[in-house]
Amino acid sequence: MSPTQSPQVVRIEKHAAPLRQQVLEALRSSIVSGRLAPGQRLIERELIEMTGVSRTVIRESLRQLEAEGLIEIIPNKGPVVRKLSATEAEDLYRIRAVLEGLAARFFAENADAADVHMLQEALEAVRLAYQGTDGELALAAKTRFYDVLYRGGSSETLASLLAMIQARIWRWRAVGLTHPNRAHKRLTESVSNLTRLVSAIEGGDGDMAERITREEVSKAAEEVMRLIAAEQETD
Repeated sequence: MSPTQSPQVVRIEKHAAPLRQQVLEALRSSIVSGRLAPGQRLIERELIEMTGVSRTVIRESLRQLEAEGLIEIIPNKGPVVRKLSATEAEDLYRIRAVLEGLAARFFAENADAADVHMLQEALEAVRLAYQGTDGELALAAKTRFYDVLYRGGSSETLASLLAMIQARIWRWRAVGLTHPNRAHKRLTESVSNLTRLVSAIEGGDGDMAERITREEVSKAAEEVMRLIAAEQETD
């Protein structure tokens, strides 16, 4: 999608969840999945028509997306989807490695049997999703796995820190999982690493869980940086 095309956002079906939250999640999902492309202008009037909600709700959602670093406000142009950069990727993955490593350690040390069972189920969902060709399904399964991992660590402080960068993490994860030139061997490697991680957690080995998680994030970073470099060579 070029920056001049109309944004592709689903119309909001009003239900029990707060309306602003529904709109925010729809816009965020559209950015993470690439339906709203980097550099895409987000024109209020078009978003209102697409979603069927008020200008106030749209503006509140855009402010939240700006706070999450998914969009930026450009003078005389308005809100646009932020472009991804190699520098941002490198910074984020270094932060991810530390925070997710701690999350894995805390999970191994604090999670109960129910938490471990949920993580095992989430791993199986990742394994099944990776066997197919639907990148968005794989993205959803991988995100679910990490959601369970974060919650099972019993650290509200760590969970809140991860929540602050969650949307950016999703966006970069989407690059690695949905890019047409992604390395399929990387998918196999990722499942293998997550399987090792769950085994370490089952054994209550916090040191091993943290080390495996950091290794997995490092490998994910290498793949994303490879894809970025390949795109820059073709520009």
